[in-house]
Amino acid sequence: MNATAANANHDFQSAQRINRSLTAATEKRALVWMAGHAPAWLTSDQLTLLGLSAQIAAGLFYALARYNRYALLLVIVCIALNWLGDSLDGTLARVRLQQRPRYGFYVDHIVDIFGSVALMTGLACSGFLHWQTAIAMLIAFLLLSSESYLATYTLSCFQMSQGFFGPTEIRILLIIGNLALLRSPNSTLFGHRLLLFDIGGVIAAAGMFVMAVAITVRHTADLYRQEPLP
Repeated sequence: MNATAANANHDFQSAQRINRSLTAATEKRALVWMAGHAPAWLTSDQLTLLGLSAQIAAGLFYALARYNRYALLLVIVCIALNWLGDSLDGTLARVRLQQRPRYGFYVDHIVDIFGSVALMTGLACSGFLHWQTAIAMLIAFLLLSSESYLATYTLSCFQMSQGFFGPTEIRILLIIGNLALLRSPNSTLFGHRLLLFDIGGVIAAAGMFVMAVAITVRHTADLYRQEPLP
């Protein structure tokens, strides 16, 4: 690292990371243990690439599941690999004292965006939900993510979870949903036969949208109080 980069990182103040999800404490201990026992040749960049590749592959296998439902088992494997790469990369860097705060934050979250687009595209092609539902989930996710990134910059607070739900909880629910799809892609709601993932997708999209609006209002009020008009 040259002197200019070193000075830039010294001046850069990392945002406070907040994670109150159900699995946060257990997950942190597991990740620190894995980082401490990781082979020397493994790098955080390789883990980031693993997370992205796994999420893209999950989207591909969702699309293939339209023709063979057992491809959903490969989706589950990819979700687990995505968790490993996406969650362990930062922990490995911190345990080895190799943090690159600006690079790490940017790469980690731009990878999340591209990976989410790939995953939702695969879901839209899977036949397990209508493509409109997949687009609604993607838009809601991008809205919530954009608010989080803006809040990180303006409030120096990176909210990794919303309430008791974070990325790991979402992955767990997605795995449970995939197992349910292996049994049947349909469900009955109020006497109507609907696609299971349409029901879950609409609930997820609506929930993320409501959270994005509520958090935006709260953060706008916080910033207004911190920077009132003269």
